Amino acid sequence: MPGVKKYRVELSEAQRDELRQMVSRGQMSARKVKRALALLGSDQGLTDEVVANGLSVSTDTVRRARKRFAQEGLHSALNERPRPGQKRKLDGSQEAHLMAIACSDPPEGHTHWTIKLLAGKAVELGFVESISDEAVRQMLKKTNSSRGRGRSGASRR
Repeated sequence: MPGVKKYRVELSEAQRDELRQMVSRGQMSARKVKRALALLGSDQGLTDEVVANGLSVSTDTVRRARKRFAQEGLHSALNERPRPGQKRKLDGSQEAHLMAIACSDPPEGHTHWTIKLLAGKAVELGFVESISDEAVRQMLKKTNSSRGRGRSGASRR
């Protein structure tokens, strides 16, 4: 039956006050503010379409906020779930080992370590089974290591 909401939002006065304060402070992410406003609109009996149009979000966003509020509570409805992301290619010890190689003298016939050389050396030494050039590049970038820069950045006093 259209128009009947499976998950109803009935906020307590304390929850309404909390949401209004969160929205008025302006220190939350835009997504969290929109979820709070979606819950407040749904609590007032507005349709998902009206709330979604007023917030410039999809009706699915409003429905998901209502559903999570009904099933898991206010905190869960407002906050994003952790995203799994991709598993790290190297653990801390492997990164340290790779950095030590990068800081050592380059192989014979080379003036400096390249990303390909570092990846190959890591596999050769056996502390990783395989590693892409991109994973090595990202690790070096994360550590602010620049093998091409002549100075460390310290002043010459």
